[in-house]
Amino acid sequence: MPCTRVLQHRRPGGSGLRVRRWLHRFGQRPQHRHRHRGYARAMSEPLVTTPDARRGLPIRTLCVQVLEGPDAGLVHRAREDKLAVGTATGNDVVLGDDSVSRYHVELSRGRAGVRIVDCGSTNGTVVHGLHVETAEAPAGTVLQLGRTRIKVSDGDEVTLEVHDRDALAGLRGRTPAMRRLMAEVERAARSDVSVLVVGESGTGKELVSRALHDLGPRAGRPFVAVDCGALSPSLVASELFGHERGAFTGAEQLHIGAFERAHGGTLFLDEIGELPLALQASLLGALERRRVRRLGGRADIAVDVRVVSATNRDVRGDVNSGAFRLDLYYRLAVVTLRLPPLRERSDDIELLVEYFLRDCGHEGPVDELISPATMRSLATHHWPGNVRELRNLIEATLAMGQPPALEPPPADASDPIAAVLGLPYRTARERLLHEFEARYLPALLARAEGNVSQAARTAQMNRSHLLELLQRHHLK
Repeated sequence: MPCTRVLQHRRPGGSGLRVRRWLHRFGQRPQHRHRHRGYARAMSEPLVTTPDARRGLPIRTLCVQVLEGPDAGLVHRAREDKLAVGTATGNDVVLGDDSVSRYHVELSRGRAGVRIVDCGSTNGTVVHGLHVETAEAPAGTVLQLGRTRIKVSDGDEVTLEVHDRDALAGLRGRTPAMRRLMAEVERAARSDVSVLVVGESGTGKELVSRALHDLGPRAGRPFVAVDCGALSPSLVASELFGHERGAFTGAEQLHIGAFERAHGGTLFLDEIGELPLALQASLLGALERRRVRRLGGRADIAVDVRVVSATNRDVRGDVNSGAFRLDLYYRLAVVTLRLPPLRERSDDIELLVEYFLRDCGHEGPVDELISPATMRSLATHHWPGNVRELRNLIEATLAMGQPPALEPPPADASDPIAAVLGLPYRTARERLLHEFEARYLPALLARAEGNVSQAARTAQMNRSHLLELLQRHHLK
């Protein structure tokens, strides 16, 4: 039987930070005298390595068997510890049941079983008669997806390739999740395909996007970022495609758009999930034709860019509801990279604290500012603002000479504003706006007895904008 050994080493130079290496042994002792060499694999090759790999992370994969439905008898053995199920071709398990959503459910290895995440499906994911959005169940559990029943079981044990250092470009981490992510970033950077980076606010989505650029063949060429969530719908098209002088009121001079500025390099579209439906068709056209036309212009302009997008929401749910175009999602998510929140990689906090202290100019011992007791409290904090929140804490510590008190859970859970006062402005605003819309929209529809036109008049808002909000919240 294969076995796993986890070794803990200390860095030379006395930094005291642990570096973990995962070695997989199959009947013989690992030869530690050999150094792990970097790999140079094409994007078409799988992450799964051969059993005698000297650098890797042993995992147990998943297996899905279709028990009932049009695809009864289908068995899918995943090559990793996660898989997606739905009718769209981008899923690992593609079903022919029209009662199953395009992106229905995502399954992954949890701490004590299989983690189940419904992707905003129309008919829901049912486990033991209960509709679930997020749950963890033991291997062997049967799920009902529309008219289809599937059984999720343990698969084979394989070894995934992981990065052999605790740093890659601007990324830092020694946990398995981060080593695995860095290996994926390194591989994806070598290609020119579009990448969708998914993660909560503050997890480092722009750092990943910058690493994809800096480690790839377009390094040294322009890296242009556009925040789709910070621009009004009327300005997004101008920022992406540019405009001619006089194209609209206030257009007093020529503006070169982001596509043109990024020519030869990388275009980073942050918060792509906020892009209005009306502009999604224009973006899709530019990606397909590799040409753009400035607002008010007559000539098409050829552009050569690699597109990297990022979002803190599950765009697959928006695809299911119609709020995000499926064809555009295919274009943007050729490769998807998912960033773990800081609370799921607390073993990285010690390393990140030291890195942020050094990066901010502190040259003394870490425990001059961060005591062992404080470090333990940092490791157990929930970190709603993720790595960004940790960096802000370190900067405040350097400024004041001692770490600020961590924000405890609000005493009054009924006050939604109190719960976000310690977060960055953008994160707090997004959370409050989502909660407001989630409560306001159902009440608005109820008052209008389900009539969208009447609801728009009652709310004194544009009907098309109301429809987008309803689709985003899976209410229409």
